[in-house]
Amino acid sequence: MDKSMLGDLDGLPEEDKMRMAAMVDQLQIRDSLRMYNSLVERCFTDCVDTFRRKTLDKQEESCVKRCAEKFLKHSMRVGMRFAELNQGVATPD
Repeated sequence: MDKSMLGDLDGLPEEDKMRMAAMVDQLQIRDSLRMYNSLVERCFTDCVDTFRRKTLDKQEESCVKRCAEKFLKHSMRVGMRFAELNQGVATPD
């Protein structure tokens, strides 16, 4: 976890800081898993049509690859935009 995220917690005891850091780490892991699950579900639903083979055919494979790339690019763009908005809202102390 990025220690700068806990910068406003300087007045807390070390034990509470550690607890907060663990909670933030857990939330980040949960959000990453949600994003991954959403990606898998969306791309599988959109791209896989049949279950006749154990492996994807070329068309399904290229569809999944394109879908995953779009999803990740979109997620990165949203994250960057969110960070930009947060920087604009932040007030210097």
